[in-house]
Amino acid sequence: MSTRHDQAVPARSASYAGVTGAYTVDPVHSTIGFSVRHAMVSRVHGRFGRFEGLLLLDGSDPSRSEAYVSVQTDSMDTGAEERDAHLRGPDFFDAATFPLMSFRSTRVVPLGDDGFRVMGALRIKDVELPLDLRTVFGGAGEDAHGRYRAGFEGTATLRRSDWGLAWNTPLGAGGVLIGDKVTLALDISAVRADLAPAA
Repeated sequence: MSTRHDQAVPARSASYAGVTGAYTVDPVHSTIGFSVRHAMVSRVHGRFGRFEGLLLLDGSDPSRSEAYVSVQTDSMDTGAEERDAHLRGPDFFDAATFPLMSFRSTRVVPLGDDGFRVMGALRIKDVELPLDLRTVFGGAGEDAHGRYRAGFEGTATLRRSDWGLAWNTPLGAGGVLIGDKVTLALDISAVRADLAPAA
């Protein structure tokens, strides 16, 4: 999350300089995951299986880059169908009413060493609030099929109750079943949409 000590770093990584272009997120080679404390003793991990995204990257001035991601809320998987059905229901995401959650960047701050602070807005159900992603550029280059890819890893921490996902139940020994703090972890591979040759 953000701190008051974050400062933009003018110098950029040379490896990022060549990535300028529009990219679509490849869901087959990307992961949008989350984890939350369970029963006060461990963490449950899950992921979303269906999502799409657009990255508009500016290698010469990373602060001008933009990111847009939408996730189908009924595509979550924590490895337990009964729990997943509860998460999709009205107590949490209410996927039948709100099938998508989304993130859009509002500012990108280079931090040096291929790191970026991606500031934006996360919308879940009918609540949109600021969210900061700590992102690291993983590299770029052509894959085995000649497609140019760029990779990023990102993390963020949020309180689910801020977005209205406040359901819980107390435990007999004290505490609650589900923690309020959720950690997001993104591993993104995006493919550049090369421009068609001029006629």
